[in-house]
Parts: sequence; structure tokens; C-alpha cells
Amino acid sequence: MLEIRDLHAKIADTDTEIIRGLNLKVEAGEVAAIMGPNGSGKSTLSYILAGREDYEVTSGDIIYNGESVLEMDPSERAASGVFLAFQYPVEIPGVATMEFLKTAMNEQRKARGEEELSIPDFIRKVKEAAGDLKIDMAMLKRPLNVGFSGGEKKRAEILQMKLLEPQLCVLDETDSGLDIDALKIVSDGVNALRDPNRAVVVITHYQRLLEHIVPDSVHVLYKGQVIKSGDKSLALELEENGYANVIEAAA
Repeated sequence: MLEIRDLHAKIADTDTEIIRGLNLKVEAGEVAAIMGPNGSGKSTLSYILAGREDYEVTSGDIIYNGESVLEMDPSERAASGVFLAFQYPVEIPGVATMEFLKTAMNEQRKARGEEELSIPDFIRKVKEAAGDLKIDMAMLKRPLNVGFSGGEKKRAEILQMKLLEPQLCVLDETDSGLDIDALKIVSDGVNALRDPNRAVVVITHYQRLLEHIVPDSVHVLYKGQVIKSGDKSLALELEENGYANVIEAAA
């Protein structure tokens, strides 16, 4: 589903290269964890996958469902089924969460040539998904993420993901700022979306998230490259020994 080929990327309008020859393949149905020390390029990779304009791809390619996404803008990537859950979800004052959800869902449907949801169908879908994530419907009447706790913001993003049903889910440090109860709720929401036709890329520092969202593969990112890949046991090894041995072996 996703293949990154010898990707090089820098911060736009600078010479600061962050991604330096990254190769990665994620199959449909797979949950792939990306781990690595601070500054290794993990969040940059997530932004590049989503098409954020702060970064410029200088060479290489990103193939999604057999086609390059490099010429697609963020809205086109989203319409094609790419979803990014941010480490720090942005606040949007003045836009009620329910209105945001309705607009996003109907724009996706329009891009797929489907009819807009009726109001009763939309509300039914939201209530069902919100119940699974233990989200109070009153929260969804508030402006998006404004005044939300860290856990509420992450639940709201998983709610978006559940409703939009993307094919490629990229979770950028979703566990950041969550207590153990919120972590379990968010993880259960992600696990419920596991599907043979959907791929999930989980970016995290810590093994604790991977105790709840068990990955099929683990990839260590360092200085903009994948330096080691393995199964879920690699995450346990990193938790126990840190990154020093892996970095030294790859040097």
C-alpha cells in the first residue's frame, strides 16, 4: 500500500536536509511502528506523507496504492484516503467540532462521487463512533480542540479517523500527553480500525503504546534513514537497551 523509495527531503527554502535516503514499505493490513531518538525525522516523515508545505522532497518517491503522491496537495491526499493524526492537534476557534466533522465527511464523500450524508445519518454515525470512544456528545458542540484536554484532543482525532475510514492512517506520537486510561481508549479506537485493506503507521518514542497497539513491524529511524527493521520484539529490545547499540551497529 505504501512504499517510500530513497526519499530525501529538507525544510522548505533552506538547505537543512531532514530525510536522507529513507526506504520503507508498509503492506495493506499492516501496523508498522516507527521509532527513533529525538531529531531522527519521525514527525517530519509524517508531515511529508500528508503533504505539508513546510518541507520539500528533493529526490525519491512516495508510492501510495501504486501511484506517486508527490504532486498531490494535502486535500487530494486526504481524499485518496491518507489521514494524519497530529502529535499536537490544532485548535480551530469558531468552528464547532460537529460542523467540522460533517464538512470533512461530506467532502470525502463528494471526492468519491457519493451523495452527502443526511443529517439523521450523520448524527447516527457520530453518536455510534463517539460512544465507542467514550466521548460526550456535548464536547462535540464546542469549537474544535478549543479547551480540550490532551486526552480529549486525541480522542477527537481518533473519532475523525473512525468516521472518515482512511486507507492509510499515520499516527504521530498519539500517546503524547495521555494518561493510562486515555491511552487505552485511544488504542482501542485504533485497534478497532485494523483491517486487511488499511495500513497504519504508528510513530512513537515508547514501547508503552505498542503494548496496546501491537505492531506487525518495527522500524528504527535515525538521521533520516531506516537503520533497522524487525518484528514487535525489536520495540522491546529498544525499551530495554535504548538506541545506542542499534545506531552503533548501523554506523
